[in-house]
Amino acid sequence: MENTTYSYFPGCTLKNKAKDLDAYARVSAEVLGFALEEIPEWQCCGGVYPTAKDEVAQKLSSVRALAAAKDSGRELVTLCSACYNVLKQVNNDALNDENFALKANNYLAKDNVEYHGETNVVHFLEVLRDKVGWDKVKAAVKNPLTGKKIGAYYGCLLLRPASALKFDDPENPQILEDFIKAIGATPVIYAQRNECCGAYTMFDDPAIPQERTKKILGNASDMGAELLVTSCPLCKYNLIKNKGESGLDVIYFSELLAEALGVKEKALKLIKEEKIA
Repeated sequence: MENTTYSYFPGCTLKNKAKDLDAYARVSAEVLGFALEEIPEWQCCGGVYPTAKDEVAQKLSSVRALAAAKDSGRELVTLCSACYNVLKQVNNDALNDENFALKANNYLAKDNVEYHGETNVVHFLEVLRDKVGWDKVKAAVKNPLTGKKIGAYYGCLLLRPASALKFDDPENPQILEDFIKAIGATPVIYAQRNECCGAYTMFDDPAIPQERTKKILGNASDMGAELLVTSCPLCKYNLIKNKGESGLDVIYFSELLAEALGVKEKALKLIKEEKIA
């Protein structure tokens, strides 16, 4: 899959608070033989998928992003769990809900845009698994993380609803554990790895994420994890804010990938020089 280029939707958070998630992934992609080309003039996906059946306007920015990828003839890659969830569900609506597709295209007709779910939305982890392959990832590793005991934290948004996302088994996912093995570390399986961290309830009642993250971190620590990896900026925020006595670090999976591939310092330099923004 050398020299493959994907359309790329970074999302808002990767342009400010999560620049490192973005930078580590970009430099790692170069090593692994693919490129991420940011789609032009993208807008926020909304951060949360609207569940109201008749809601159309809130989904239009996602439809525009999906249509831009369609026009480029490429699959659309994203890194943020929330962006992935929204884009994938909106794409599912455009493909399978004729009423939604009709209304959305009526809105977009003035821009000569028409979209019916043609774009394939993939997470960066899916590119590693399904396009690059774990064996090739492993072969590219220069600094294997041997001896590191790492817990995968999936949360909700990568896995549910499984009927639309089709990312992995929602009850027993393996993709992050396979990633951890590929970079030379040891995955730690713990019961809370695909439970919700509390997400946006932090704005309404901070006690909810405090309680949830305490269970997650405590469970992971009890099972021997030395750190957790995630792809969700909000999950990372909640887990770090409430890590308390567990003492577990929580980092983006892309940071570990860049470290294993020997390009972590390159990413940090790009962020410092603001060449990735």
